[in-house]
Amino acid sequence: MNLGELGDFGDGTRVVHGGHPEPEAGTPLLPGPVFAAPYHLGESGPSGDFYGRAGNPTWRALESAIGDLDGGRCVLLPSGMAAISTLLRAVLRTGDKLVLPSDGYYASRQFVADELTELDLDVREIPTPGPWSDDVFDGARLVLLETPSNPGGDVCDIAELAERAHAAGALLAVDNTTATPLGQRPLELGADVVIASDTKALSGHSDILLGHVSVRDDELADRLVRARSLSGAIPGPFETWLAHRSMGTLDLRLSRQAENAAALVEALSDHPAVTGLRWPGWSQDPAHELANKQMRRFGGVFRFELADADAVQSFIARSRLVVAATSFGGLHSTADRRAQWGDQVPEGFLRFSAGCEDPHDLVQDVLQALS
Repeated sequence: MNLGELGDFGDGTRVVHGGHPEPEAGTPLLPGPVFAAPYHLGESGPSGDFYGRAGNPTWRALESAIGDLDGGRCVLLPSGMAAISTLLRAVLRTGDKLVLPSDGYYASRQFVADELTELDLDVREIPTPGPWSDDVFDGARLVLLETPSNPGGDVCDIAELAERAHAAGALLAVDNTTATPLGQRPLELGADVVIASDTKALSGHSDILLGHVSVRDDELADRLVRARSLSGAIPGPFETWLAHRSMGTLDLRLSRQAENAAALVEALSDHPAVTGLRWPGWSQDPAHELANKQMRRFGGVFRFELADADAVQSFIARSRLVVAATSFGGLHSTADRRAQWGDQVPEGFLRFSAGCEDPHDLVQDVLQALS
């Protein structure tokens, strides 16, 4: 189904129908994955697909669906970090200035520090809420935002920062993993690039790794496709098909996850064992006003703190529904003590991902586990 036919529909319709072929009698609603290394060549040489590292119709179907949601041209990669690393290598040159979130996903900073040393980059690390002084943008080649930030849940103004980045001659990219394209559309707010780990909510079943980059500029998209092909950082067709199949329930899953997050935040807001509670969908959150302005809906990821690592361990052990896992956006509710991975947060800091359990069951379970 082409993009024009879906553009005026709501979220639920777009995730169900996005990237699907026109109906034809005797064919499946969503074709199965295409497994191929070489393809048949025509008499005059390559036309269309010719080798599995360069193209696959299963990729293109999901890229069409995600690109429609993001409002740009989507390039699939085999993980969220592959998406970030491919973008950075495609855009940055020796001596460039790069702006990174100091409170965002730690592996992005680690990749720059460990794997891009040969570029001798001028790296500035800025907290998501700022301060965003003018000198941050001076001479920058790329500004990478993460909003809401992972794991802190802070928010920055995408439209304002995009305008300031462009005035300085920089590209602005947004890691949209926590929001998803249903929760926030950075390209519509002025960003040049949107990145996401589709391992999380978009695929949503905690069983595959996948990522993507969506851009507004065709030339940049072509460079990303070329980088993917030459590096061999390609997604598997089966994982791609699983993500496309799973994306059809994204609207439903996000709705339940946000409902559960709202119920849990309300229940924990005055709990004596809990401090540092943050969720951009909560009216009392300091970032709520800005988040409400630029986000279309809120997801199921929030954060809070318990006394220490032992308190976290006790909480997980007592819970029947919440499991310890270092991911988010899945069907199951999970809690991740982020200090163990190197984030500069207190030992009792938890990133909580509300799943799709019954709201009453989940709230009661969390409260009894904290008692």
